[in-house]
Amino acid sequence: MYTNCHSYYSLRYGILSEIQLLDLAKANGAGFVALTDINSTSAALNFLKLAANYPVWPVVGVDFRNGVHQLYVILARNNNGFMEINRFLTHHLHEKKEFPDTAPTSEDTYVIYPFERAMEQEKKDFRENEFIGISVRNLSRLMFTDYITYTDKLVIQQQVTFRNRTDFNTHRLLRCIGLNILLSKLPKSEEGSTESVMYPKAELLDHFAEYPFIKENTKRLMQGCKVVFFFDDQRTNQNQEHYYGSRDADYEFLKKECYRRIPVRYPNAGKKVTERVAYELDSIKRMGFVFDFVANYITIEDAKAHNRPHIGRGSGANSVVAYILGITNVDPIKLDLYFERFINPYRLSPPDFDIDFSWRDRDNVAQFMFDTFKNVALMATYVTFQYRAVIRELSKVFGMPKEETDKFLAGQFIDPEKDKYLKLVCKYGKRIHGFPNYVSVHACGIIITEKPIEYFSATFMPPKGFRTVMFDMNIAEDVGIFKFDILSQRGLSKITDCLEIIAYNRPDSEVKDIDAVYEFYEDDKINALLSVGDCIGGFYVESPAMRVLMTKLRTNDYLGLVAASSIIRPGPGNGGMKSEYILRHRYPERRAEAHPVMHDILEDTYGIMIYQEDVLKVAHHFAGMSLAEADVLRRGMRGKKRTKGVLVKMMNKFKDSCRKKGYPEKTIEDIWGQVESFAGYAFAKGHSASYTVESYQSLYLKCYFPIEYMVAVLNNGGGFYKVETYVNEIKKYGGIISPPCINTSDHPNIVVRKEVFLGFGMVKSIEDRTTEKLLTERQLYGKFKDLADFYDRVPIGVEQLIILIKVGAFRFTGIGKHRLMWEAYLKYNKGATKDRTPVLFKSPHVDYKIPDIETNFLIEAYDQMEFFGFPFISRFKLLKHPPESYLLAKDLPDYNKKRITIYGNLVTFKGTDTTNGQHMFFGTFADAGEAFFDTVHFPRVAEKFRFQSRGSYKIIGTVTEELDYYSIIVDEIYFQEILPDPRHHQPENFNKALPKFIKSV
Repeated sequence: MYTNCHSYYSLRYGILSEIQLLDLAKANGAGFVALTDINSTSAALNFLKLAANYPVWPVVGVDFRNGVHQLYVILARNNNGFMEINRFLTHHLHEKKEFPDTAPTSEDTYVIYPFERAMEQEKKDFRENEFIGISVRNLSRLMFTDYITYTDKLVIQQQVTFRNRTDFNTHRLLRCIGLNILLSKLPKSEEGSTESVMYPKAELLDHFAEYPFIKENTKRLMQGCKVVFFFDDQRTNQNQEHYYGSRDADYEFLKKECYRRIPVRYPNAGKKVTERVAYELDSIKRMGFVFDFVANYITIEDAKAHNRPHIGRGSGANSVVAYILGITNVDPIKLDLYFERFINPYRLSPPDFDIDFSWRDRDNVAQFMFDTFKNVALMATYVTFQYRAVIRELSKVFGMPKEETDKFLAGQFIDPEKDKYLKLVCKYGKRIHGFPNYVSVHACGIIITEKPIEYFSATFMPPKGFRTVMFDMNIAEDVGIFKFDILSQRGLSKITDCLEIIAYNRPDSEVKDIDAVYEFYEDDKINALLSVGDCIGGFYVESPAMRVLMTKLRTNDYLGLVAASSIIRPGPGNGGMKSEYILRHRYPERRAEAHPVMHDILEDTYGIMIYQEDVLKVAHHFAGMSLAEADVLRRGMRGKKRTKGVLVKMMNKFKDSCRKKGYPEKTIEDIWGQVESFAGYAFAKGHSASYTVESYQSLYLKCYFPIEYMVAVLNNGGGFYKVETYVNEIKKYGGIISPPCINTSDHPNIVVRKEVFLGFGMVKSIEDRTTEKLLTERQLYGKFKDLADFYDRVPIGVEQLIILIKVGAFRFTGIGKHRLMWEAYLKYNKGATKDRTPVLFKSPHVDYKIPDIETNFLIEAYDQMEFFGFPFISRFKLLKHPPESYLLAKDLPDYNKKRITIYGNLVTFKGTDTTNGQHMFFGTFADAGEAFFDTVHFPRVAEKFRFQSRGSYKIIGTVTEELDYYSIIVDEIYFQEILPDPRHHQPENFNKALPKFIKSV
């Protein structure tokens, strides 16, 4: 009978998982076990679920503490009591208030005050539901206190936190990590007790043999606690039931909106559309998923009203109702997408919509949902201790020098067997690895429940102000809570920002409706970008791998890009389907090699399964299974343990159905073998099509408004590549890159016709407060006349001013940057910061006689590399030695199978392991015309010739070709030096002359 047990969700305190606690209870014959984590109910639901497999009576509650000081333990008598505990905990966590000395009153909970706490408070009066907890250690003191007479209030409170001394040591280290102190400085008061262990049942009862009433009180108390939740197959849907007063009202609303909007999506809707709509609506109602459609539809309609674009992804793209309502922009009829991939009679969980919004809009969308629906919270996720991070934390706890830790993690010099502290760090690092470190917010999950959120969990309040439950999506689904996925991404922000940039930079331009994607699908100019992989900045299509794939496929239409978006994924690639699909796409005669059955069913993909839906097609059309059964088969092949039994059952059904149709056994085995090898790794066609929608939107903007679009890409954090790549792309399309200007620039980058002024946010070392002061002053009182005017009006330090001068922000004055820096140092009196207070009459500035120091392109380039990370001019113009070859990427076809020397600027590279465990690289370079070419560095070359840094390289290798895609097998590669900074190679350079000059003045 244990009323006060901790798991490792007593963060940075406990060390037992829920399973370890239950195993411990079983081993010791403990019939009653209460999980009472410190100020947390994170593990409560999972504990109740797991306890069903153990011979224990599970009880849940909370160990309430201020810091490590225990106040009381509250146990839930029933589900209402659990909700009250969660509400009490939630209130104090949200308000960041300490817990009161006295527990709240409730008929649905039991409160246990530790013996020491009761003594300390001299507590005499106890309510009916309040008790005094006695541990084994305190038994000897009990008989000498008045509490020995409280025979109906005494219960066993043997705290359980550890199993052994190693557990206790682990606990001490966790406490040090939590407090960020050395182990030698850990106060005893911050530790638990070594006596907080579980005794075997007989031993525990023997300790309390002289106090049978304590045992009886404890047993009666714990028998009075029964919190019930149903999990897995016994669960019921806990999501909100309806929005418009009743389920029928929700359905009528959904049906009305759907039929009202059919003409928008299908102006000439025929029988196929109307029958599909009726079938889907009936299925949605029968399965009880109407609210899920209604909630997503209402949310998206509000987003549209506030100009917050979205992309509907996931298997929801298989629903024509979702398409008609505007939840997705993928036409499932056009793409032959099965509704059963989304919803079928065997499905227990609600449909899974993945809705993407701009990263700037997501919080507003979340706020709408919190304001609109019944009981709303964010889903949590557990951030766990990772091994390398634990090693660093424990090294600090033991006082090890950081340098030694770095060397050890880098695999250098230190043998753990020879270093006692490092040996301990490794030992306990392995134990702590995987422990929950803290509870965070799930990236996209929002839950909307019928019952109050506290019925299931306490909540905490992250900085953004949305309450968040204490459990993750796995136990949530097990108990019947299914999240709404509201995701954020930067791709949509790039599109909306680009439209805004076009509106102010080219107001007379005609811009097509960005949602009219079907017009983009037929645009030859956009499709031409796909066929050559010229998609830098495009959503999901800009990576080297995608660029190579589209080149090989000669992708030039919507369906081709949908296929490419799927076969780029690991499943088709690893299974060989990717290569075979490319060959059959390029060489029609090769399609005859397809299995006749597969070719007939999968004619669009040349008899190759490349989508999850293809599994459904084969199971349905070949084996004769219903689409619902086929989807169960697909789900069962995802490799999850809980579906293995289902898989065997569905495999037998697949084969038996085939035999009834009279197929030869060899054909059955062949087709099943292909299904089995593919289904577990497949990518949904609806997913691919959803990605393709945004890809075409972004490519439309890049095709017709390339400068504006690339600026939007930069303003939203770039993409797959470094900033320099996107800047070069702007130059490739005729844009002029200019450094920030104090009279023109903003924090983001801006466009004035074809000139792109880089924003202050792009400048390394410029503080946000400097930018804020500058922009505020300019907005309130107008542009700056010169350096003196800026000096008088903007209170910043000399270091920040010098950076502004160095990057060219004062070039509008027509005065060289070196002269401006002299003036800046003189005005600041050797660096002192001056307060700017308003004055009626300004004193005239002293006009010093300053020596002329000329600048040049090389000095400018070095300043740009220092403050932006790249030069504005081509890196080839900075080479110390002239190139030995002037070959360009476009010349590679003329040198197929020949050894060449070519120069390129490193864009990106990716490492991978070969089948025998060796390391190799794939590189991407840009030539002097900013055209890309790719390289392959096999292990021998990769080991001998390393990538040093970003910059120019001389590459020697052999040109190779595959399906009209040319690359270079590298033999040698050499990093190229650039011209030195002239300021560092003059005896009386600027940096040395400056302090002497100031002193003389």
